Amino acid sequence: MNIAVASGKGGTGKTTLATALAEAAGGRVQLLDCDVEEPNCHIFVKLPAKTRDQVTVLVPEVVPEKCTACGECSRACRFNAIVSLGAAPMVFSELCHGCGGCLLACPSHALQEAQRVVGYIETSHAGDLTFIQGRLDVGQVLSPPVIRAVRERIDPGELSIIDCPPGTACPMVTAVRGSDYVILVTEPTPFGLHDLRLAVETVREIGIPCGVVVNRSDGSDGLISEYCSAEGITILLRVPNDRRVAEAYSRGDGLLTSLPGLRQELKGLLVRIARFSRRPAEVR
Repeated sequence: MNIAVASGKGGTGKTTLATALAEAAGGRVQLLDCDVEEPNCHIFVKLPAKTRDQVTVLVPEVVPEKCTACGECSRACRFNAIVSLGAAPMVFSELCHGCGGCLLACPSHALQEAQRVVGYIETSHAGDLTFIQGRLDVGQVLSPPVIRAVRERIDPGELSIIDCPPGTACPMVTAVRGSDYVILVTEPTPFGLHDLRLAVETVREIGIPCGVVVNRSDGSDGLISEYCSAEGITILLRVPNDRRVAEAYSRGDGLLTSLPGLRQELKGLLVRIARFSRRPAEVR
């Protein structure tokens, strides 16, 4: 079973919950950090990377002796990654999505593909836990290729917890797509409700069942409760607004270090998700 942990905004506690779920699950589990622009699961997992693999994408290169400067490649590119001004085209590889349309459009076959490094995947193991982290390379702007490379490492025979990028743009959609269930983490504020609505709309458009975890709950989450009730969304868990959590977080310790009593609640949450998701899973 693949469980994605997402939110409509940053700072709601996705990573805190994702790492705690992986710790509480028991048995073999994968924790995948798909927030590749700013991965931080490693702060709580504290495992040194055993392997580091490059993530590359294909980008066009011009073969000058074949180019006739016709401009067909520039007109074919939907992302403005190629500009032709009556001379050999200029390629802006940072904008290229690697679709290959320019190569098909070029009548003189003056373009060839080259590999460009956009990020890295770091993998480590400890007992039954496998930790896989994606990291976008410095200066790169397209995170979906790295996120897809992380998701390709998912073992279908294990429970996988996926820490997704915040927001509802392409990175979040790429990380969530193909999951069996999505946990949407929110906070009991008007801003939290606003972004929760956007996240729910996005997940429903993709067609994945979802539930809500209210973080920093202090009993005043009536807005969230009313919305979830009206939309038929299950509130899976309320994590209390406890100073001990903030103190542990500042030390780089996880949620279960400060609130060990949540372990059984998180195990129960996984059992409930197994009933709600697309396919059943065994949770020990």
